[in-house]
Amino acid sequence: MLKALPVRKFDAVIVGAGGSGLRAALELSHAGLKVAALSKVFPTRSHTVAAQGGVGAALGNMGEDNWHWHMYDTVKGSDWLGDQDAIEFMCKMAPEVVIELEHFGMPFDRNDNGTIYQRPFGGHSQNFGEKPVQRSCCAADRTGHAMLHALYQRNVLAKTQFFVEWMALDIIKDAEGRVLGVTAMEMETGEIVIFQGKATLFATGGAGRIYAYSTNAFINTGDGLGMAARAGFPIEDSEFWQFHPTGVAGAGVLITEGVRGEGGILLNKDGERFMERYAPTMKDLASRDVVSRAMATEIKEGRGAGEHADYILLKLDHLGPEVINKRLPGIREIAKKFANVDPVKEPIPVVPTCHYHMGGIPTNYRGEVVVPKGADKASVVAGFYAAGECGCASIHGANRLGTNSLTDLLVMGKSSGMSIIEFLKSDGLTHPELPKDAGEYSVARVARLDAQKDGASVDATRAEIQRTMQGHCGVFRFPDLMEQGVAKIRALEGNIGRLQITDKSKVFNTARIEALELENLYEVARATMVSAEARKETRGSHDRADFHARDDVNWLKHSLWYKEGDRLDYKAVNLKPLSVDSFAPKARVY
Repeated sequence: MLKALPVRKFDAVIVGAGGSGLRAALELSHAGLKVAALSKVFPTRSHTVAAQGGVGAALGNMGEDNWHWHMYDTVKGSDWLGDQDAIEFMCKMAPEVVIELEHFGMPFDRNDNGTIYQRPFGGHSQNFGEKPVQRSCCAADRTGHAMLHALYQRNVLAKTQFFVEWMALDIIKDAEGRVLGVTAMEMETGEIVIFQGKATLFATGGAGRIYAYSTNAFINTGDGLGMAARAGFPIEDSEFWQFHPTGVAGAGVLITEGVRGEGGILLNKDGERFMERYAPTMKDLASRDVVSRAMATEIKEGRGAGEHADYILLKLDHLGPEVINKRLPGIREIAKKFANVDPVKEPIPVVPTCHYHMGGIPTNYRGEVVVPKGADKASVVAGFYAAGECGCASIHGANRLGTNSLTDLLVMGKSSGMSIIEFLKSDGLTHPELPKDAGEYSVARVARLDAQKDGASVDATRAEIQRTMQGHCGVFRFPDLMEQGVAKIRALEGNIGRLQITDKSKVFNTARIEALELENLYEVARATMVSAEARKETRGSHDRADFHARDDVNWLKHSLWYKEGDRLDYKAVNLKPLSVDSFAPKARVY
């Protein structure tokens, strides 16, 4: 008989303290609720800190704009795979959450009249596609950094309780499927504790570390998705991964789209502004999937720059030192440190790099986790919510527009918080009884890891996953390579079940944490590989060599991957907005 685990009870348990977790926590703490926010790192070190370019919102501070145009751009950017009710909700709410953030103390850049400065961004246009619009509300090129500090400070004021350097392990459910909280490990002591919540919100961020080359932090290991998959929940649209056009060549560090928003241009080795051939209207500010494929094509056809012709040049010296130092100071610093170039004088070498996961735990625009129940119907999972990159209300569909990630996490963080408050008033006044075996699964997982001998290497297994994903499921996808990739990923399941660590200590055992993270990474990689091989079309970021066109007849639908049996199911895309006319699918050109 296992010793009972300690139990800590809260009104709401939030896993993840990045932008969406902090925004949800603030909503709940302001309502007087007892909130626990768990984070593997100090909140202001969450990966939201790496967001550079801005928050998309139709404020109209730099010329005419409105949320209808923002909505159309987002639907179009999603290649019509985005759910239009969720997209309308986000675009309508965007100005409100940006102004709230301003009032929380966010130090946005300012126009001469005191309003928030806004810059152009890829895929954002005016009057349904006529010309680029200035919609990105920014704090130089450190927007995410400023946002995290503003939100964290407000949470401290609101008395949110933070559990820093804790790793959530598994979801706890009752017999009816209601989520009751999570098990979590304190890194300092190795102790496993049950965090019981009347409501549980996952805000665990992305999983970009499934790829060998990524703009993502090392903490982005898909923990929320791994936990959800092990608990029997599906992962939606996992095949859709965005490759950001401008990661520093050889390093992967992000160079914000804001560089092109401020007037930077992409050049091949011949000094040609090649985007004029691929997107004659929007050029360098076309959507990210379009720009990434254009860059990859230039490199593939021998027009890449450098000794090995393997990167593209991002030119911004023509903007002048004043603009670069005022609007892009962080980018100049990154270019010097990671590319050994000063962008005031010379171009930055860049390549498309894994950046963002459009898929995630299925939710509605209220942040409630939903699972299929009969034909084209969904059932809300009591007590379970997801927001930010780990959730999938399908705002982004097959391709996310730049700036919409920060907008998404603010809107969905607030929305999920509001939904939890409503839920607790109606159905969550008491803590349901925990199952008698609560936590035993997590204890057994950790015990197996500690007892394993002659097992598989964590580092070697992770590297093999990353090589497989990079080589078999990248910017361009080939049928034979994807089939091989599925087989390779499945073959690694045995390694995941016998991972071995040599350090068995309890105190700050990072080897154990990395092994547990790898189990989560594997679930996301497998979901991605299987879902991508099965989708027989090209749409957004999913570009197949054997199916060149989008297929709305057969594939205008979301994929749902289940861990058990690698099962795939599908559900319809919601083409019905909340209050306006639907934007019917049509050709997507820039």
